[in-house]
Amino acid sequence: MNLSQVKPPSGQVKKQRRIGQGMGSGRGKYSGRGAKGARSVSGYSKMRGFEGGQMPLHRRMPKRGFTNPFKKEYALLNLGRLEKLEGDTFTPESLVESGVIKSLRDGLKILAGGELKRKIRVTAHLFSEEAEKKITALGGTVEKIAVKPAGPPPKEKAKKKK
Repeated sequence: MNLSQVKPPSGQVKKQRRIGQGMGSGRGKYSGRGAKGARSVSGYSKMRGFEGGQMPLHRRMPKRGFTNPFKKEYALLNLGRLEKLEGDTFTPESLVESGVIKSLRDGLKILAGGELKRKIRVTAHLFSEEAEKKITALGGTVEKIAVKPAGPPPKEKAKKKK
């Protein structure tokens, strides 16, 4: 026996009803769709969340909060992670190349988490106060990169003609 010889049991597969085949077929005229309404026409597709004309749940729920489109997303790095890395000079580009941080996004911020036991030189966009103190206390140097201001770019004012 093989799969091409396997057949379903009798009575399981029914002949599909053909609709729209005239009045004598028993499914003529409107073809089982009724007289009028959205579902009676071809191309009808119900909107996601549609509740039969009732105000949908997603519109009944209160709207809360705000998402700032100009929010700055910094890559964060603790001093403890820098302690484990080789070398004594760290820049955002070198940290991305070594795979310590995945991407810079809007910049790099150094945080004070972990313990630092050696003198290092760090270049980043932002430093926490505690991280800056820890680096300079061991004789290391902190170099800040300018951060672009948040928000839309300023509009230029039109000059009035005299």
